[in-house]
Amino acid sequence: MPHTARSGSAAADRHLSCLWCGRNIVESEAGRRRRYCRQSCRQRAYEHRNSLKGTGIPDDSVVLSAQEAADLADRWFAARCAAEDVATAVEEGAGHDELAMLSRTLVELTREAERLR
Repeated sequence: MPHTARSGSAAADRHLSCLWCGRNIVESEAGRRRRYCRQSCRQRAYEHRNSLKGTGIPDDSVVLSAQEAADLADRWFAARCAAEDVATAVEEGAGHDELAMLSRTLVELTREAERLR
């Protein structure tokens, strides 16, 4: 009997985020869990850790530029507005199609908001 992966298995369904850029990483079923989506993200994280040595800032700290922090706040604001749109549509008795569209938008914006950079 051929071996098939179980649908809904934990490894097949687990999605991780890159520790540097926040992009989705789909975990493979074999081997060590990936922490970065690309070699360039791994390199940026290494450079960041080394730049913090001797500063008193912990290695696992996230340091953002002013522009990166402003962009992150904008993404959070957009996600919050989308959540408020869904809540308003529910209160007003919106139809299934409208709620589905608003929900898809909310999911997209919250995925974007998860990114740190």
